[in-house]
Amino acid sequence: MNSTKAMALLAACLAGGITFTCAAQAAQVEVHDPVMAQDGARYYVFSTGPGITFYSSADMKDWVPEGRVFAGEPAWAKRVAPQFDGHVWAPDVVRHDGKFLLYYSVSSFGKNTSGIGVTVNKTLDPRSPDYRWEDQGMVLRSLPNRDEWNAIDPAVIADKAGNGWMAFGSFWGGLKLVRLDASWTRPAEPQQWHTIATRAPTLTPAGEAAPQEVEAPFIFKKGDWYYLFASWGLCCQKEKSTYHVVVGRARDVTGPYLDKDGKDMAKGGGTLVVKGNRNWIGVGHNSAYTFDGRDVLVLHAYETADRYQQKLKVLDIGWDSAGWPTVDPAQLDSYQSRLLPAR
Repeated sequence: MNSTKAMALLAACLAGGITFTCAAQAAQVEVHDPVMAQDGARYYVFSTGPGITFYSSADMKDWVPEGRVFAGEPAWAKRVAPQFDGHVWAPDVVRHDGKFLLYYSVSSFGKNTSGIGVTVNKTLDPRSPDYRWEDQGMVLRSLPNRDEWNAIDPAVIADKAGNGWMAFGSFWGGLKLVRLDASWTRPAEPQQWHTIATRAPTLTPAGEAAPQEVEAPFIFKKGDWYYLFASWGLCCQKEKSTYHVVVGRARDVTGPYLDKDGKDMAKGGGTLVVKGNRNWIGVGHNSAYTFDGRDVLVLHAYETADRYQQKLKVLDIGWDSAGWPTVDPAQLDSYQSRLLPAR
């Protein structure tokens, strides 16, 4: 069922009060690389897509489409990534200094001719008179023949002192971390670069994707620990997708991030958090949050019954006696988002 038909069906169901029958047929939210933020009484999910698509919800289950962040595309995108096709990748959204900063990637599949940018807004509510995205341009970039890393998949966190740090990276030399300046829109000087996760080191011709199946870092602070989540495996391959989520933790934001066995993620370590099942595969590119005392893992998964279309999943995070994050894999089946008509 395509999204237009699904929305029409849902609207007819709601108008006719046919709740039970339609609930099973209601469209789910299709997202890739989801991140979430709370603004007032609503939650907002941002996703890879043309101009960055986003949705809002009052309960993290029923979602309404809110359009896109960029009406067109970032003005600088094709200068940095000439093969950029209009799909803005892997956003991250954080609140800093009274504003929301939305980071994003421009690239083309399998290339490290890439850049990370950031756009700023006072609010996430498109109905507010203060709603206006102001693009701050490129934060950093990667170039073939110069960089053995890929400038995509940004994720920003404040350390214990309030300094901003950006984790990023995909394949090639693994996941990197750089400190940001006071505005959180540029690297701080002098620039401090750290490798926080890799798989088996490999050498490849310049510009070609290295077969290190690690990407999508997300650092989540809980208590005295920083937890580094990452996605291992392949996304975007339909039934052949092998994406799954691993984690390590550190006392300092720069690492080292060790898994349960004490292995450094910068040397191939990583403890499994969640992988797919026969109904949901390609589980990954997660983010993690605490909302009103509830810890949640936000990710995408490919639905086998819907030709491996990507769907939103919001899973509860528990914590074992040693302080490691746990999720119930059964929630991959029990959590079902619902796409409602636009407000």
